[in-house]
Amino acid sequence: MNPIMKNRIIGCVTALAIFVVDQLTKNYVTKGLGIDRVGDAMEILPFFDLRFTRNFGVSLGMFEATSPEMRWGLVLVTALIALVVTVWMMREKLLADILALSLILGGALGNIKDRYDLGYVVDFADLHFGDFRPFLIFNVADAAITIGVVIVLARAFFMGDKDKAEVDGLMNSKAADAAESK
Repeated sequence: MNPIMKNRIIGCVTALAIFVVDQLTKNYVTKGLGIDRVGDAMEILPFFDLRFTRNFGVSLGMFEATSPEMRWGLVLVTALIALVVTVWMMREKLLADILALSLILGGALGNIKDRYDLGYVVDFADLHFGDFRPFLIFNVADAAITIGVVIVLARAFFMGDKDKAEVDGLMNSKAADAAESK
């Protein structure tokens, strides 16, 4: 198997793993721990609680779906975004780029499933320092999406020339693999 295909398979497995972990953690918090009503909370650490919330919007609660049409519109728009990310991921060659996109894809799929099944996204992770909350309440999918976007942006701004050399190396190893198999 050539290195580029191997990287893409690793990306698909990573996206699937993010999706599964997201769904398992949401299920554990809501069903296993019974934190399933707005206002339910459990302190884990002095700065971290499990606190159930329903997010009817997208990032930062924007574009809140206040009707069934808006709910399904959000499902459709986020599914289209996930499709674009999938195509983008399958066109990339470098593992770092593929992994960043797989974080975004896995997180998007987790939140799409919630919105499709429930009409909202389950958020439960509440990081705080006293009354100061640097983030809104979030979930594994949100964290994966955020980390993936930061990596994509950082790589776009800082890694251009190094990436070209790495792609050339992968392409040359592909040619070398083909020559070896003859």
